[in-house]
Amino acid sequence: MKRGFTVAVLAAMLLGIAVGAVLHRAYPDPGQAGAIAGYFGLLTDVFLRLIRMIIAPLVFSTLVVGIAHMEDSAAVGRVGVKALAWFLTASVVSLMLGAGLVHLIRPGVGLSLAAPTEGPADLTAAAFTLKDFITHLVPRSIVEAMAQNEILQIVVFSIFVGTAISSLEGRAPQVLQLVEQIAAIMLKVTGYVMLFAPVAVFAALASTVTTQGLGVLATFARFVGGFYFSLLVLWGVLLAGAFLFIGRRAGALAWAVRDPVVLAFSTASSEAAYPRTLEVLQRFGVSRKIVSFVLPLGYSFNLDGSMMYCTFASLFIAQVYGVHLSFGQLVLMLFLFLVTSKGMAGVPRASLVVIMAALPSFGLPVAGMTLILAVDHLLDMGRSATNVVGNSVASAVVGKWEGQLGPPPQAEAEAAPAAS
Repeated sequence: MKRGFTVAVLAAMLLGIAVGAVLHRAYPDPGQAGAIAGYFGLLTDVFLRLIRMIIAPLVFSTLVVGIAHMEDSAAVGRVGVKALAWFLTASVVSLMLGAGLVHLIRPGVGLSLAAPTEGPADLTAAAFTLKDFITHLVPRSIVEAMAQNEILQIVVFSIFVGTAISSLEGRAPQVLQLVEQIAAIMLKVTGYVMLFAPVAVFAALASTVTTQGLGVLATFARFVGGFYFSLLVLWGVLLAGAFLFIGRRAGALAWAVRDPVVLAFSTASSEAAYPRTLEVLQRFGVSRKIVSFVLPLGYSFNLDGSMMYCTFASLFIAQVYGVHLSFGQLVLMLFLFLVTSKGMAGVPRASLVVIMAALPSFGLPVAGMTLILAVDHLLDMGRSATNVVGNSVASAVVGKWEGQLGPPPQAEAEAAPAAS
């Protein structure tokens, strides 16, 4: 499932767009289009449920094995500090780029849209505090955390278990062997689930285009185009950062993660790409214990695309309504998103809740969320793919820092495009 997988997903994307466009024209009535889209949505929902089914045991088993194979608890702490340092730096860069580029592009200035009177019904603006975040770190029950797919809580529990195993004399070989076998089984199950990915990609895009049509892209072209331009800038910054630490292999890394990036883009879920990302990073040369430790942490602390979207979308709403924010308010907004984005689930629309919770704090109308809901799925595709790129770069850089970024297998090296 290498080059053929990428071709299959890209073909499914194009076919989904084409089928959706035909159905949107054939069934102009929103009720009929929605009913048809519901059948497509069923396939996407099944695929995402399959992904969520394997995420908890996969994260737990791979993270425990990765930590248990480290030399000692000091190694765990060292890798954790390095990973969090990279995550914090990447987060600040993402937020600042989003704020800077939205002011440069100004996609909301002059947009003559009627002010909505009500906010979206499917979102709730719950207050989020630092206390809530810290409390949420620790699971009340690991069973509950796994049932709810709370990745951050699973990571915390797995760190305790893996560290305990690594500190035991003899390292509990029977338990460790069992967890290794579970990890191997879950990776095999992941392969089976991924076979369904092209079908899910086709259904997701067909559903969206059937209900919204291609015209929605023209309506918000400046906003959508500006955000994707900003994402390209962020990709360039991330890969430039990778180049500083891993050299010319940064280009090979970008090529190696093409499959999970396409999968995250087409399904609008970085969570859906997690198993594939785990696989390709190990094939790229990042040691198993590093990628099994850094990648799950990244899914809670390093959602670069989602964080850029938080500032870009919030300031877009401010521009549409003519609300001026002072420099101090901008700094406070960046800090608020820096805190609230940690632990953000890598699933569709998670960032909308974070944005909606922050808008009232800066005098921005919550009803402004309706301005971006129409194209949010398209935007979520881009930010989900960016999350995968950011976490892949983080894993490779931390692996390099730890001296555990080995050369890729010869076949992979030959398949990757030569770096200039």
